[in-house]
Amino acid sequence: MVLSRGAGWLVGALVLACVVVVGPSAPGGFFAGSPPEEDVRDVVPNRVMTWNICNPCEESDQDQAAEIARYAPQVVGLQEACVRDVERIRDHLERSYGLVYHVEYGAVLRNWGRCGGVPWRPGEYGQAMLSAAPMTDVVDEEYPDGGSEDRGYMAVTTTVGGQSVRVFNTHLAERRQEAVRAEQARVLAAEVARHDRAIVLGDFNAVPYAPELDDMWALAEDADPQCHPTAGGDCEVTTDWHSKFDYVFLRGIVPREHHVRPSRYSDHHLLYTDLRGAQEQRAS
Repeated sequence: MVLSRGAGWLVGALVLACVVVVGPSAPGGFFAGSPPEEDVRDVVPNRVMTWNICNPCEESDQDQAAEIARYAPQVVGLQEACVRDVERIRDHLERSYGLVYHVEYGAVLRNWGRCGGVPWRPGEYGQAMLSAAPMTDVVDEEYPDGGSEDRGYMAVTTTVGGQSVRVFNTHLAERRQEAVRAEQARVLAAEVARHDRAIVLGDFNAVPYAPELDDMWALAEDADPQCHPTAGGDCEVTTDWHSKFDYVFLRGIVPREHHVRPSRYSDHHLLYTDLRGAQEQRAS
């Protein structure tokens, strides 16, 4: 049967419409070519990470998610975090890498310049915590004096390496505000001291031998066993300006390995630590 020219156009249009609605019948169909998702992976159950993700830095949420996925920590504490950005990072981690995280926020202010939104409803800014295990007993506190910008800490109870532990995440006042940081560290240390086992993540904006960190050093140790609160301590730098400002402090917990990894997506490096399990700690 020979179709008229008009009928031929009609049949062609109907065929194309079916393809759009139903889709191709084989992987090599008309609309094949979407990039495949990455291999699904699991988190490292005894690994914790801290990262100041830099804001504003105009980096891609996908790139930041890829950096976290590379090390796949059980828990990661983020500083300078916008709620909307962290939501997208978590979505990328699940969709592209199969890493499913719970999230809690420690927002200390609403800031349109940093986090976008509309002037009457700017985005929330502060800390955030991602954990593969659920988090309970969430605390979000602002320091009495934030210095030049509101600052605070958050705390959760979650599972790391099969054990329940209290995890803190903080960002202390900016540089050249030593007295403010000293008071903030005192407030934080008083809360950490209530727990026999605790992990403290964050950007302290102070080098290890700075006096304002004395209260933290009095009750916890750096995850890097070579790093001590002395000018001669062998501490790896954690920033692009060659200072150590970022810490994984441990109280009642023993580290197995500690790593610092520079990232082109922030002016702070990523720090992650693998912790010893309960049996290993008892043996030590």
